[in-house]
Amino acid sequence: MHDRIWKHRHQLDRMTLSSLTVAFFQHHAVWTYLLLAVVSATLSGFRPSTLLQTGAAILAAGLIYPLIWYALHRWVLHSRWMFKSPLTASTWKRIHYDHHMDPHHLEVLFGALYTTLPTIVLATVPIGWLIGGLGAAMAALGAGLLITCIYEFVHCVEHLPYKPRNRFLANMKARHLAHHFHDENGNYGITNFAWDGLFGTLYERQDRPYKSPTVFNLGYDEEAARRYPWVGKLSPDLVPVRVAARQRSRDV
Repeated sequence: MHDRIWKHRHQLDRMTLSSLTVAFFQHHAVWTYLLLAVVSATLSGFRPSTLLQTGAAILAAGLIYPLIWYALHRWVLHSRWMFKSPLTASTWKRIHYDHHMDPHHLEVLFGALYTTLPTIVLATVPIGWLIGGLGAAMAALGAGLLITCIYEFVHCVEHLPYKPRNRFLANMKARHLAHHFHDENGNYGITNFAWDGLFGTLYERQDRPYKSPTVFNLGYDEEAARRYPWVGKLSPDLVPVRVAARQRSRDV
């Protein structure tokens, strides 16, 4: 079943909620998160913290997750230093450039495990340990893994070709799609825009009348490709300006 589903390319703008759900729960990254969440819960049971400590650790993981994602999305994934180094160019291409070049390509929407797992561990385990030792640390880690699954699924749903009836969900989707198709310099939260509001990066599409020229290539244009060729060498079939122009015209 897994081989049949994932041996071909998936485009979210051509999928339904049901087909996405089937594909989502067949993806190896989702399996990994869920399996590690079970392992974390088991380890938490071996050295249990108090109920209060466990609850506090889970709550802390839920509260810190949106801030960690906002910071990484804004100051790492949307910085330009990653494509300027041969040491980080391939990672940047995989975890964000490809997603912005084709926002509906499901396979590259999922985070790469070699970047997501260390981030989840660092974001949750230390604070859980400080709250209640090993048991609370494992509870926080398990919460972070499950939150990641929810976050990834909601992110996928935002790219499906429909407008939610619920006003809150419709606004969330509109802000995220504005980030992808209008101006990438804002609306970094994806599912939670509280930190965008606090840091002044929240915007509505009508507030910015002009489309960003780098909304698809994140600044990796033909000039940047000449100076820093590593991403371009990994994407010989993608000419940044031409692909961006084609997607831009499709979105108008």
